[in-house]
Amino acid sequence: MRILIFLLLAGFTLPALAQNTIGIKRDNPFAANPLPEEQVTYNNPIIPGFHSDPSICKVGNDYYLITSTFEYFPGVPVFHSKDLVNWEQIGYCLDRKEQIPNGINIFAATIRYNNGTFYMITTNIIGGGNFYITATNPAGTWSDPIWLKNLPGIDPDLFFDEDGKTYVISSPFILSEINPETGEMSEGKKVWYGTGGRYSEGPHIYKKDGFYYLMAAEGGTEEAHSETIARSNNIWGPYTDNPANPILVHANAAGQGNPIQGVGHADIIQAHDNSWWIVFHGYRNISDKTHHILGRETCLAPVSWPKNGWPVVNGNGTATENMTCPTLPLKPVENKTVKLDFDTDKLPIEWNYIKFPNYNNYSLTERKGYLRLKGAAETMSTNTTSTFVGKRLSDFYFTATTELDFNPENENEEAGVILLNNGSHFDIMISKKDGKRVLQVKLQFGRTVYKSEAIELKSGPVNLRIRGEKSTFTFSYAQGNENYTDIETADAKFLATETVGFFTGVYVGLYASGNGKASAANADYNWFEYKKDK
Repeated sequence: MRILIFLLLAGFTLPALAQNTIGIKRDNPFAANPLPEEQVTYNNPIIPGFHSDPSICKVGNDYYLITSTFEYFPGVPVFHSKDLVNWEQIGYCLDRKEQIPNGINIFAATIRYNNGTFYMITTNIIGGGNFYITATNPAGTWSDPIWLKNLPGIDPDLFFDEDGKTYVISSPFILSEINPETGEMSEGKKVWYGTGGRYSEGPHIYKKDGFYYLMAAEGGTEEAHSETIARSNNIWGPYTDNPANPILVHANAAGQGNPIQGVGHADIIQAHDNSWWIVFHGYRNISDKTHHILGRETCLAPVSWPKNGWPVVNGNGTATENMTCPTLPLKPVENKTVKLDFDTDKLPIEWNYIKFPNYNNYSLTERKGYLRLKGAAETMSTNTTSTFVGKRLSDFYFTATTELDFNPENENEEAGVILLNNGSHFDIMISKKDGKRVLQVKLQFGRTVYKSEAIELKSGPVNLRIRGEKSTFTFSYAQGNENYTDIETADAKFLATETVGFFTGVYVGLYASGNGKASAANADYNWFEYKKDK
């Protein structure tokens, strides 16, 4: 009898259930449902291109953010915003060789504000270790460093407590009290071991509702990257892990298929309207395969942080490219000039050199209206003080163009436009071969070098162009009133971080090289244009 009743019920209810579920497709129940009717309020990344390891602080209604810079100089850019979404670069923390005379390789940095003073603390891997500098104006000038010789690890953080005490902590989670005036530190104590993820880094301490929260990145900075958090009633611990760790991660079902991957290395801020937000980095792949060329980019997501509770990032610990959450009143910043005429006394703020430049090889005055580069002996593959200046690649689809007047005297001399990442580079360049001035595309990936067939040039300046189309780069040239001629197309994956290594993204810029000895000829650039195409 019971079996009969069950079959009757099943006969009536199962078709009804099947009918109610027709048309509902839920391949991933852990990911947030798309809501196409909701208005997009902002897009991630908020700072595109290689801007990794973001850290943020607030002064009144103003927000300041910094990112890591590794071998590029000036180091540690400073951004300003009124709404957390629109950012404008206002300066650098490290803008003179005297601050770091033994070389530059800057890892993750933290920015904090206390009693009228801004603090930037970071690690210089190749020249002294951990240090901090100060400023009353975040746009600069920043002080000379106070070095922390007894602070182990990388990615240090400063925490200013309500009782006036100051603390410093770094990647091994060893906490010390510190005198911010002198750098004198107490004996350190290990206060946390993380949650077991590899390569813990970027710790930050916050205080809320009487709890001390210790947040850090774990899992390495690739696909397994994540953000975890613990808390204690005492800054010295013991710290208890959040049972819902990690609070930010895309290496799970919820983040599966997300265009942004490798999320982590975050910092949390409470806005002046009392809402909570998290800044973090992530990368966007150029194809279905795991290759990214733009580096780790700065992103933003809302945080729900109830009283006596744990922070929850965007509902399910993920973030999307198109965000639909409420924001602060948006205050867009002025767009930067697309075409740069070299008729000023300094280069744009977003342009960088590799390590400390030899300023004798750069001039905006020797030939009025031109940027003059003099080729150094170093090649672009050595990642040293080569004659190079450029900006971060910030778009998958772009066109970069310049006009170059360059007449090499010797066959070792070359100059042109370059795409560069960690010593590997793709160039469209002018050189001398068999006594003739020629144009070639050179693709250098590690020790592998390919050069296109040499094209003899007419006299006069040459327009050089690189066009990016997400997974490819196309190299073209033109002279006079001629149309552009395509020479080569290369796969972008050979400049991706997964193939060239390290932690940066692709730069696009201008260079000159003597390939073993200084150049005799000058490379004169009349203008440079970088245009986003999509």
